[in-house]
Amino acid sequence: MKHLLLIEDNDEIRENTAEILELAGYNVRTAENGKVGVEMALQVKPDLIICDIMMPVLDGYGVLHLINKNTELAGIPFIFLTAKAERSDFRRGMEMGADDYITKPFSDIELLNAVESRLKKTELFLKNYNTDAEGMQQMLREFKVGGDPLKELAADRNINHYKKKQPVYTEGNHPNRLYYLQKGKIKTSKTNDAGKELTVGLYNEGDFFGYNALLEETVYKETAEAIEESEVAIIPKEEFEQLLHNNKEVTHKFIKLLAKNVTEKENQLLGLAYNSLRKRVADALLTLQEKYQSETENKFSIHISREDLANIAGTATESLIRTLSDFKSENLIEIKDGHIIITNEKKLAAMFN
Repeated sequence: MKHLLLIEDNDEIRENTAEILELAGYNVRTAENGKVGVEMALQVKPDLIICDIMMPVLDGYGVLHLINKNTELAGIPFIFLTAKAERSDFRRGMEMGADDYITKPFSDIELLNAVESRLKKTELFLKNYNTDAEGMQQMLREFKVGGDPLKELAADRNINHYKKKQPVYTEGNHPNRLYYLQKGKIKTSKTNDAGKELTVGLYNEGDFFGYNALLEETVYKETAEAIEESEVAIIPKEEFEQLLHNNKEVTHKFIKLLAKNVTEKENQLLGLAYNSLRKRVADALLTLQEKYQSETENKFSIHISREDLANIAGTATESLIRTLSDFKSENLIEIKDGHIIITNEKKLAAMFN
């Protein structure tokens, strides 16, 4: 059962509103002014607060300010209940962090819809989604921003065809589009002053890429290149930004979801710094398997140049070739016609430093 806090100085409105909410199955606590409301919020930590604006002792704006300042209460959905409908009041409340407005007089349905909507969005906001395109689409669907926004965003676009090793975009350029990989495999990489390359991202069919620079409003920090022949849908920057600006919760969740990639990069850097050569090569193979293995494959197989694999593992091509030869002799992998086939995933995963 969800716990609601209703702060309203008018006795009749407070009692009637509480009764409606209780009949809908909510546990409702009430307060007759803002000061009592803040004290009660600290005690019960409600799932949602409904608060009048014009009240004695402490008005609704003061209540919202104190709620947002308190680390234990910040983030609780907050709905203003007010008889004032001037544009300036709406703007001031939203700028302070209010989630919604209900203008008096209101119907039972208006009240219940507002409460249910805010509670549902809060639950979705806390929900974890996969970091791939499917996870993003699920998240956006549940927030009700269109039927399948990311899929629709990539539909009926101009398709660019890239040959193996052909760059999609290069480090230092300014972004003006989002990319959606329809077919093939794409990698992103960085190169140091000595010309040594490190692969920092791998993308499969159904993935979006090139979004970090768009979100940061900076130049590309890496180069994107086709690992094999690929087809990429081109989405204008303006349409991507319009999607992000469509909904506050979606924007926050989208950025939070994409930020998970930072953890993956940190783990990669930690492995490069402290793992042995054998461990790095094993991890590179398992990363490829996790990213590109199809559901129908019993054993993962991939055709990838030794140079590209070396760049993923962060080692010299010659060292990689020797390590692959060792793995083959130990029956961890097979090599046929340039394809690398993982035959003992468990031992690769348990590889010691």
